[in-house]
Amino acid sequence: MRMAQILFSQGFGSRRACAGLIAAGLVRVAGRVIDDAAAEFEAEGLVFEVEGRAWRYHAKALIVLHKPAGYECSQKPRHHPSVMSLLPAPLRDRGVQPVGRLDEDTTGLLLLTDDGTLIHRLTSPRHHVPKVYEVTARHPVTPGQLQRLREGVLLDDAPAPVRAAAADATGERTLRLVLTEGRYHQVKRMVAAAGNRCEALHRSAFGALTLAQDLEPGQWRWADPRAFGPPR
Repeated sequence: MRMAQILFSQGFGSRRACAGLIAAGLVRVAGRVIDDAAAEFEAEGLVFEVEGRAWRYHAKALIVLHKPAGYECSQKPRHHPSVMSLLPAPLRDRGVQPVGRLDEDTTGLLLLTDDGTLIHRLTSPRHHVPKVYEVTARHPVTPGQLQRLREGVLLDDAPAPVRAAAADATGERTLRLVLTEGRYHQVKRMVAAAGNRCEALHRSAFGALTLAQDLEPGQWRWADPRAFGPPR
């Protein structure tokens, strides 16, 4: 693939802007300045530098972001900054978007990608991709509340009781919920329907991906789409 096309596919601006970066000597491969926009490289696995910043080619982007509180999962936020502001410009410009949403006050693992097929696989209810939530409750968590969450609680937008795949106490006022579908404010509404109140919410895992302890709030890193298995 031509170097200019590689830069363009990775979100480094328009075709003209990418050619300009190369002409200005701002692109390097293996420490060598690339000044020919038509120079060809094997794109898969290629590591290059743009203005001194290393970048690895990814045909499709899949990002894990440790979402802090106070950010909206929206391209056009209304009351708080967008999570997109936490990403570098090339990722924003290539069109990554959140896979599902976390509320403004919810923290934890947020996936972002520009792969529409993967978004459908991960958000479609029929694929049952598990998501793990750590809940801090206002009142002590009781065995009865956990049983109701496992057996199913009624929500006003669901025709049948909504069940947690798992619900376990992790402390006097904390519990871990595993859900395989996504509804508006689902965790908070389920906890309320079970007889308690959600005071804080953190997503610790999405499918096979677990939020790394060394990924600080606001930080991101590449994820491997193979963690979710081959397309079905």
